[in-house]
Amino acid sequence: MNRALPITTLFLDIGGVLLSNGWDHHVRRWAARNFKLEFSEMEARHHLTADTYEEAKLTLEEYLGRVVFYERRPFTRAQFRRFMFAQSKPYPKMIALAAQLKIRHGLKIAVVSNEGRELNEYRIRRFQLDRFVDAFISSCFVHVRKPDADLFRLALDVTQAPVQEVVYIENTPMFVQVAEGLGIRSILHTTYTSTRAKLASCGLQHDEGVLHEAS
Repeated sequence: MNRALPITTLFLDIGGVLLSNGWDHHVRRWAARNFKLEFSEMEARHHLTADTYEEAKLTLEEYLGRVVFYERRPFTRAQFRRFMFAQSKPYPKMIALAAQLKIRHGLKIAVVSNEGRELNEYRIRRFQLDRFVDAFISSCFVHVRKPDADLFRLALDVTQAPVQEVVYIENTPMFVQVAEGLGIRSILHTTYTSTRAKLASCGLQHDEGVLHEAS
């Protein structure tokens, strides 16, 4: 019987795994309510332009010009941007888990994420994700976004990781299926506890004491 290869590389989504979602429909609905915007119109405009923004073919200013500031508003772009950025919250246990597993198992860690450039860069800096992430394969940096399988192929190329040695943690079922279609072992993240257990079953045990101190 062939023994499974040890895991050497961890792929992680950001929104919904390490941090709250940066600009999903829940946050957009809250923004519409906070700024007294018509949510259905804002949402329709968002869906017409979201792909190009997340692939960095639009700046945040251009995106906001199409989605919010296509007419005069009683608030400024700076106020709206501050609101957008302020919605990002960390998941400390997941961040601590990834950082501790990297040290314990000598893992390479890469983010594989769909986010616009300005929000992505803010979240990386604000929550110091670059302390433990080796590469950011973000849609805004590479101009490809999930569910395009090329984003995962690029992550494999950048990390030079054999597909059999990778585990991917993602909270969107379709993206898990795309990764698995390429042979990437994937975990559908729902809770910290279940993900921790699934990682342990892949041979990535953690140090409970370190995690307890960091949480």
